[in-house]
Amino acid sequence: MVAKFIKFRVVEPEKQDWLRGYDAAARYQEREGDLEVPYEHLEGACPLGRWLSDQRRALRAGQMSGERAKDLEALGIVWDTADAVFAENLAAARAYFAEAGTLAAPRHATALDKPVGQWLTNIRKPGGLGKDPKRAERRAEQLAAVDKEWNPAQLGWTVDWQRHHVGLKALLKDGALLKGIVPGVTYRGDDIGRWLTRQRRDFARLNPEQQQRLAKLGVQPAVRAPPGAGLGNAAFQRGLTALAQYAEREQRAVVPRQHTEQITVDGQDHEVRLGVWISNQKSRRDKLSGAQLARLAELGLDWA
Repeated sequence: MVAKFIKFRVVEPEKQDWLRGYDAAARYQEREGDLEVPYEHLEGACPLGRWLSDQRRALRAGQMSGERAKDLEALGIVWDTADAVFAENLAAARAYFAEAGTLAAPRHATALDKPVGQWLTNIRKPGGLGKDPKRAERRAEQLAAVDKEWNPAQLGWTVDWQRHHVGLKALLKDGALLKGIVPGVTYRGDDIGRWLTRQRRDFARLNPEQQQRLAKLGVQPAVRAPPGAGLGNAAFQRGLTALAQYAEREQRAVVPRQHTEQITVDGQDHEVRLGVWISNQKSRRDKLSGAQLARLAELGLDWA
């Protein structure tokens, strides 16, 4: 210890930052018995997890002296850079979860200056946690400790569904009424109202667990009115039929203005200029009935 004191404080006085990191690492190792330090961990005022990550980078880049490497190895540092990178991203995942309440992050999400959304997308892919089964299992356990539902595909639904469901729960917890969550009501940038309308409309297509989770929140399937009830003339109903057919096929209700949809009603073929029809309904929405607007909203038209 005397030799190290002389070396660090007398021979290399300009290396005080490194000394502070080393001392923090020594304290952690003495207390915990290892140097498996979470990336975001602070040892006193020292950002020890980040500091150790910097040392691994320095070693990999050939910028660390052999003596320093030996000093850290004596404390038990693990040089495996793959685990170090995973630890950094896991810290970002923890930070994201603390804000969002879920790891069902969109791809563009970031936390701690890390592209955590893309990272989570990558590790959910087959083999994304690494080829070593034991390492993959350990990493999965670490992710589950943050969010036990970090991989929604294992539950039978998408990341997008999981994130919106969490958003709906958050809105209700904050005091929102279910009837007030209509298209345009958002949570962290996601249109929860529009998603909720689709869940009611397509309730029968959801798996039992999804249905149960929504039911616990008070969500029930949409009650469909008898064909044509309150929906106006035949031309309007043909437009609805065309829009429903298009939305079912394309999984969206964004229709190019020039698009024409071919439909069959009562055995007769019809050609509906769907893009123009939607534009016309939007321009006269103040003249549409409540039933007409509700049906258009069910089919995904936000303005309705």
